[in-house]
Amino acid sequence: MSAFANITVFDGAGTPAVHTLTAVEINRVPGSNKNSKVVALWRELLPTVPTEAQITAQVELERLPSGTFIERTITQVPVMEAISGQNAAGYTAAPKVAFVDKRVTEQFSAPRSTVASRRLLRQLDINIQGNISTTVTPATTGPFPELFDLQATPT
Repeated sequence: MSAFANITVFDGAGTPAVHTLTAVEINRVPGSNKNSKVVALWRELLPTVPTEAQITAQVELERLPSGTFIERTITQVPVMEAISGQNAAGYTAAPKVAFVDKRVTEQFSAPRSTVASRRLLRQLDINIQGNISTTVTPATTGPFPELFDLQATPT
């Protein structure tokens, strides 16, 4: 299980930029009958960008009453409005978030599933999404692979 550490990731831009997502918080939501939910949040902490406009990544692990686990990742990229000029009084409004692009990946794991079966599912999905037609060794460490494969959240 990974320590709750920062995540360094490159974006998909023409000239890729590196983003450092800082470990922000872990919330444990207790439930009844061994049902619970753990949520871990990372956020890019740029000093000149409002908190609501920061890139975020989140992992969630939830156990349903049936024993089925739901492993979920949520990645969000807010986009700021472009401010052009000022009004007649010389006032320029502060920029706001125009919209947020959001990606959710969700996996349902049966109580009898294994690490190997969950890893196979995750790698097949990743390869299909990336149009990968060659052999790829699956990543086995980090918050996202550990959530989907090991059903483990950062500590």
